[in-house]
Amino acid sequence: MSEAGGGPGCGFPVPQRAPWSLVAATAALCLVSATSVWTAGAAPMSREEKQKLGNQVLEMFDHAYGNYMEHAYPADELMPLTCRGRVRGQEPSRGDVDDALGKFSLTLIDSLDTLVVLNKTKEFEDAVRKVLRDVNLDNDVVVSVFETNIRVLGGLLGGHSLAIMLKEKGEYMQWYNDELLQMAKQLGYKLLPAFNTTSGLPYPRINLKFGIRKPEARTGTETDTCTACAGTLILEFAALSRFTGATIFEEYARKALDFLWEKRQRSSNLVGVTINIHTGDWVRKDSGVGAGIDSYYEYLLKAYVLLGDDSFLERFNTHYDAIMRYISQPPLLLDVHIHKPMLNARTWMDALLAFFPGLQVLKGDIRPAIETHEMLYQVIKKHNFLPEAFTTDFRVHWAQHPLRPEFAESTYFLYKATGDPYYLEVGKTLIENLNKYARVPCGFAAMKDVRTGSHEDRMDSFFLAEMFKYLYLLFADKEDIIFDIEDYIFTTEAHLLPLWLSTTNQSMSKKNTTSEYTELDDSNFDWTCPNTQILFPNDPLYAQSIREPLKNVVDKSCPRGIIRVEESFRSGAKPPLRARDFMATNPEHLEILKKMGVSLIHLKDGRVQLVQHAIQAASSIDAEDGLRFMQEMIELSSQQQKEQQLPPRAVQIVSHPFFGRVVLTAGPAQFGLDLSKHKETRGFVASSKPYNGCSELTNPEAVMGKIALIQRGQCMFAEKARNIQNAGAIGGIVIDDNEGSSSDTAPLFQMAGDGKDTDDIKIPMLFLFSKEGSIILDAIREYEEVEVLLSDKAKDRAAILKGKMIPSYIINSNPEMENEEQPSSENDSQNQSAEQMTSISQEVDLIDQESLEESSLNSHPESLSPADTDNAASVSPSEQNSNPAENHETTSLDGECTDLDNQLQEQSETEEDSSPNVSWGKKVQPIDSILADWNEDIEAFEMMEKDEL
Repeated sequence: MSEAGGGPGCGFPVPQRAPWSLVAATAALCLVSATSVWTAGAAPMSREEKQKLGNQVLEMFDHAYGNYMEHAYPADELMPLTCRGRVRGQEPSRGDVDDALGKFSLTLIDSLDTLVVLNKTKEFEDAVRKVLRDVNLDNDVVVSVFETNIRVLGGLLGGHSLAIMLKEKGEYMQWYNDELLQMAKQLGYKLLPAFNTTSGLPYPRINLKFGIRKPEARTGTETDTCTACAGTLILEFAALSRFTGATIFEEYARKALDFLWEKRQRSSNLVGVTINIHTGDWVRKDSGVGAGIDSYYEYLLKAYVLLGDDSFLERFNTHYDAIMRYISQPPLLLDVHIHKPMLNARTWMDALLAFFPGLQVLKGDIRPAIETHEMLYQVIKKHNFLPEAFTTDFRVHWAQHPLRPEFAESTYFLYKATGDPYYLEVGKTLIENLNKYARVPCGFAAMKDVRTGSHEDRMDSFFLAEMFKYLYLLFADKEDIIFDIEDYIFTTEAHLLPLWLSTTNQSMSKKNTTSEYTELDDSNFDWTCPNTQILFPNDPLYAQSIREPLKNVVDKSCPRGIIRVEESFRSGAKPPLRARDFMATNPEHLEILKKMGVSLIHLKDGRVQLVQHAIQAASSIDAEDGLRFMQEMIELSSQQQKEQQLPPRAVQIVSHPFFGRVVLTAGPAQFGLDLSKHKETRGFVASSKPYNGCSELTNPEAVMGKIALIQRGQCMFAEKARNIQNAGAIGGIVIDDNEGSSSDTAPLFQMAGDGKDTDDIKIPMLFLFSKEGSIILDAIREYEEVEVLLSDKAKDRAAILKGKMIPSYIINSNPEMENEEQPSSENDSQNQSAEQMTSISQEVDLIDQESLEESSLNSHPESLSPADTDNAASVSPSEQNSNPAENHETTSLDGECTDLDNQLQEQSETEEDSSPNVSWGKKVQPIDSILADWNEDIEAFEMMEKDEL
């Protein structure tokens, strides 16, 4: 990325940041007093046109809501392409996305207060009756605590807030007696068990019926959660406490926020994306304002507005200063590392950061809000919608668009703050694009790819909860709304909570006085609303002057992908290389990569790194193809990791003199005999010839009926397995060819197939790193005949030796030799074996040269992470997780090896010989001593089995 903040060839100017700072006043939103300040430059929109657009929004809502009620209710969401409801468990799983679904008519609850905002009071009353009659909150289903809080609890509280407002007006809801509030309280108590952690941070998921701890809950094993997931609770939980008088909800939410604040990185005042809920350690240490963190910042500022606690404001201002110092690179907002905030963590932005200009309006920092919003609008004009992620030079990174409302939210707030009719035209564009590209007969369908216009069969509840609310309010005058919208604050799901809660049932919680705040400029703690003379300093064209330099920034940066594809097919050229088709051994593929600016770098440790330099591509179109190629690899890898995960395995040396004492941690294969479902395989080992096992074996008699040892490299794992199986081997152990590699320093991975059907492989296959493999090779050199046990986990030695005869030379012990010193070499061998009795997996990045699996996007240049010759790939545990939208920096792909999600933990006890009399050679030992050793070892194995392999 260039210093100016753009990609190659896009050096747009970076305006100076506005010097003022605004915070909401103690009892109302400050932006109210900043409204109706129109800056010239866009023609005013007539009252008639605004009403026409408002009515269009009402019709669009009716189309979406009506089809949900007709085709989907009481299901959680509508599937608009197939005109049916999405019911959890009846449709193919979408992973974490489905955690929002709890069989509680999600879309109906999420839409309650939208009905009132849109002046559909009769429909609102009917909807409330349906919720009270049909919705069950006691379902045996695991849901996201975060999503359930903002959508369901927030929806119930927003519905209650407007129900009591309507009841006070005397026309509607006269029968209402706080029933929605009682449901909200019931749901609040169901969510409380999630907070049962030492840190106070909630578990990310909970079973609505069984909670966390019970076996039936099927959850409670998670260790990580996102910052936003733990930090986006205070508004709903505090409102529930203020409404009901039960202070426990606000107290739990405050404790979680306090913990996050204490765990901020003190030198940068930034927080990471993912945190361990038990230890408080940051798991993902990148920081931004998008997915995984976004609403944490939002709720700090809004908690001050709603609750009047100035500690929330001080925290927000501290974070905001860090954001503007490190993350904001106007008009871009780029993630950085919390410990090295001057270093960008990635070269792309996600769509969720589109909320941030709206938050900056509430803060009063208008200039950067205008800049970022305009940049986002230019991306939308290029692709019709905001892609889920796009690069710093405005190319599509993730092409999906699930009809997110964040940009509409910021558009509304900017219009309220500036009165500039330009933002009405922006809203008009959003309406036109929704109707033109997303509207289908049964509702509105999410975009699967903004470049091609393809649809996805989903219409999320937030589309009705937020999008239509903000669009209608954008065009509505005050008299068009039946209540004063300024008396309420929006939650992150756009649910309405009344500001009078700030003086109702206040908890006894005190301001945090123990934390040290970073010394900031005094202007960062302004307590008053902005003076509009400062917002627009004697210049009616102020906002336009900020937007103008950004008008063509996207057009100058990125060719339209769909045009490139169409031109390619018209010209008869081959379509771009797809990641799923790539083979590193194909010279034609390597030439295509070179043309796309992608090069293979062979590292000293045997790994291979794939790096893209857009400037080295043959053309801008080829550079775009290269970026899309790398993006596809990430997406395929993510899918591979979710679908193919196997637990680790064990290689146990059971022959003399080991007798099961040495247990080596082994990686499994995605083909062959599954040791977790079948009996373990036991046999003597023999080296194959050729050692790499990549051709027909020349020593089949040596491996017949034995477990073959083969070296990694030169060919696919599956090919090795077929060759040793054809030679009569009963199993195989692949030993890493990277000398010195060890499970002490590298994570295990799964050996994957070669993209073909591997059902013909019937023998078990395991993988050992070089250090572990050398234990077996050294044993062969020392004792010639070495017997091993391949299993899903280590077996105790009583089971190993059951039915076996104890050798006579061991029984005929010689007491005089018991204390004889071991030869030095034998001592070394014994120590080495003892050290290898347990293994621990750490982090390393590996992928195959032949079918590059894993890709890692670093800050710059874009790069695919290391590869190796047997299509093995692994991902650092700290980079997995987290929101499909958040964590794609290191991944592995189809037909390759994927890392073990649950890596081996270091055994709590390393087995040691209890007697110095154990012999590695032909030294004898009393049988009583041997049996005593065995008993001790059996007890140790029983303890070890309690640990996870």
